[in-house]
Amino acid sequence: MESVLRMNPGHEPNSYARNSTHQRNVMFKAMPIVKERVRALYRKALFPNHFAVAGLGCASGSNSLLAISWIIEAISGLCSQTGRSLPEVLVFLKDLPGNDFNSVFSSLPSFYENLKEKNRVESNCYVSAMPGSFYGRLFPSRSLHFVHSSYSVHWLSQVPELPEQNKGSIYMASTSPSSVFQAYMKQFQKDLTNLLSSRAEEIIPGGEMVLILIGRSIPDPTSEDCCLLLWWLSRSLVEMADGVSLSTAVHKYIIICT
Repeated sequence: MESVLRMNPGHEPNSYARNSTHQRNVMFKAMPIVKERVRALYRKALFPNHFAVAGLGCASGSNSLLAISWIIEAISGLCSQTGRSLPEVLVFLKDLPGNDFNSVFSSLPSFYENLKEKNRVESNCYVSAMPGSFYGRLFPSRSLHFVHSSYSVHWLSQVPELPEQNKGSIYMASTSPSSVFQAYMKQFQKDLTNLLSSRAEEIIPGGEMVLILIGRSIPDPTSEDCCLLLWWLSRSLVEMADGVSLSTAVHKYIIICT
């Protein structure tokens, strides 16, 4: 699945870059937390000469470098207050191998220019890509100071092994057997454990990590609080399989989403 899955590339109407406003809004809500943790890390003086940051699940489009600009702004502000020089910032953008990294790299010239204008200094920022799954090791031991991920960690590494058929659904639904719920929980626990244990090897002692992911406010995983869109997508796929026209099924799903 790692070699197949990816967000829609390019800048066409159906691309991720043109359809990620919600994710961007979530990032803005979390911006104060990101800056706060970077400042706390900087005050520990753990990176006198360079600062290594990883963005897990960068995808493509303008969101991919948004958090990086905030991190650099936070460091630049503290450097101005303390009279210290800006450290070199090493940025590793991570996503699955099929991700459209080219569109990210093509935006780097304007990204660097914006950094220079906002911080009033030449930012020594070096951006590279790290294709692979964040549910395993990606970076050398104790090489990262800060890890950031927004709207990525809630995606599982694979479809769980289901002991029973989950008929008519592509996720956990009110009609799903209890074993399906247990299978998804087991897969999530396995994936999250792998992610945390891998980052524990890669982040320096005292480093920081901010993970932003979808949650829900009530215990019921089948509620409209988090899974309504998946339910409607399931219904559209079922109707397509039952002979309803593709346009009718997809049109229903688009209406609900919008």
